[in-house]
Amino acid sequence: MNIYIIEGSNAGPVNGRLAKAELVLAANSLNLNIVDSVASADVTVAIGSGDVSDKTVVGKKVYVVSDLNDIFADPKQVLIDAQSKASIFEQSTQSNTSSVSGNGVKRIVAVTACPTGVAHTFMAAEAIEEEAKKRGWWCKVETRGSVGVGNELTPEEVASADVVIVACDIDVNLSKFAGKKMYRTKTGPALKKTAQELDKAFEEATIYQPASSASTTKSSNEKKGIYKHLLTGVSYMLPMVVAGGLIIALSFAFGSFEMVDGVQKLVGESHLAEIGGLAFSLMVPLLAGYIAYSIADRPGLAPGLVGGLLAVSTGAGFLGGIVIGYFAGYLAMLIAKYLPLPKTLEALKPILIVPLLTTLATGLVMQFIVGTPIAWLMGALTEWLRSMGTANAVLLGVVLGGMMCTDMGGPINKVAYAFGTGLISAQVYAPMAAVMAGGMVPPLAMGIATLIARKKFAKAEQESGKASLVLGLCFISEGAIPFAARDPLRVIPCCIIGGAITGGLALAFGSQLMTPHGGLFALAIPGVVKPVGGYLLSILIGSLVAGVGYAVLKQPESTAETASA
Repeated sequence: MNIYIIEGSNAGPVNGRLAKAELVLAANSLNLNIVDSVASADVTVAIGSGDVSDKTVVGKKVYVVSDLNDIFADPKQVLIDAQSKASIFEQSTQSNTSSVSGNGVKRIVAVTACPTGVAHTFMAAEAIEEEAKKRGWWCKVETRGSVGVGNELTPEEVASADVVIVACDIDVNLSKFAGKKMYRTKTGPALKKTAQELDKAFEEATIYQPASSASTTKSSNEKKGIYKHLLTGVSYMLPMVVAGGLIIALSFAFGSFEMVDGVQKLVGESHLAEIGGLAFSLMVPLLAGYIAYSIADRPGLAPGLVGGLLAVSTGAGFLGGIVIGYFAGYLAMLIAKYLPLPKTLEALKPILIVPLLTTLATGLVMQFIVGTPIAWLMGALTEWLRSMGTANAVLLGVVLGGMMCTDMGGPINKVAYAFGTGLISAQVYAPMAAVMAGGMVPPLAMGIATLIARKKFAKAEQESGKASLVLGLCFISEGAIPFAARDPLRVIPCCIIGGAITGGLALAFGSQLMTPHGGLFALAIPGVVKPVGGYLLSILIGSLVAGVGYAVLKQPESTAETASA
């Protein structure tokens, strides 16, 4: 039998795909064929509730699984039921989006985005959709993830929405929402305090108008905050660091041992090494450029990029890139606001005058004022990190590993991550090893806890534990957030202790990591991490400590419910 699988609009971008994967595996064991179109399917399985965008299923046999937990619990039974219980799908059973508002049902659209564009982006989207579903509201969330725009909102959907929720940690283009009531928040509150955020959206939303003048630009950027500008720069920088690091690692994987000045050294494959090096050389310019872009919009991009290039050439590194990015951005914003020009020349301000003056000033400041002292500071930091003894290395690893587990994708986590990532450009790879290893601990620990103390967890939590293990292997710390939100006083301390142990052990073993993402899957490329054994052992020990610790401290679900009652 041929099975076609589709997702409803409220299935959720994370759980929907995990549920689909479970069904595909179950179909293989039942000798069922998963097909790519409804035309060749005998039965269609619709995952989750909400609107079905694929209208070709109308008039076809469809089996709707509204509760995704049924799939996670027994996917084979779902497929067996689908064959016998599927019914003809009719257009009238779908939500009529053109008349929803007329029926008194609230309509919301939302946009989510986080610095890495991997976890918080999709988890916040799913949380918003689930809360709207509970309330009987119509909802669609557009994700601005690492692979681009997902579940894109149409002009008709935006026009008919009662409110727009923007849950973004970075700067995103919102021009298509001009004139709509908009409520701004971050992915963290949208994920952890979803109900409160939806209530506040209708109470505090204001009419959004894109910045069309210097004054509105400044007002908008004052609200963003210094930290958000940094996250915007980091988000644009990350793909370049990941690509460059992995390509350089590949160059060593295909390299050979040669005698250089009488010493046997590993020499990388020259063409790959050159490509990876060029990718790395763009890391700091992108960081500085998009910090400035976040502050001053497009007029800040050119001076920020030039300042970043000068930070590289002067040896100021990522610290210099951060400093000059803020300088270029705020200078461009001030020039745009306070430089008086005749009305006939006002149109030239954003495309000629501001970039010209700001780029010139930024270049001179970088070369003659801040470049040299920051280069000295960067050199001193690099030398200290390279020459630090075992005790200092362990202490640094403990701090970085613990920070990665403190808020699981929040500000403290991102500070440690940005520190490790930035040092990769200076060929200092040890801190990144502690950062990634420590960041993998929370989701792995929660998965371990649900395996060894299953009776203490509800069925839904047991299924979340399986997903958490997968997310942990991928270095997505946010996989532990559902557990931390439910039981923070036990989960967070256990994770911090486990992460600190992992970070300390990783640097005690002398671990070095050449890429800032990928989790254990990055180890498929030889040379990305060394030594592999010590690195993996540190992750295993820390995850076990945190997982076993939480399994012991965890209050059984039935007892917890009784106590709360």
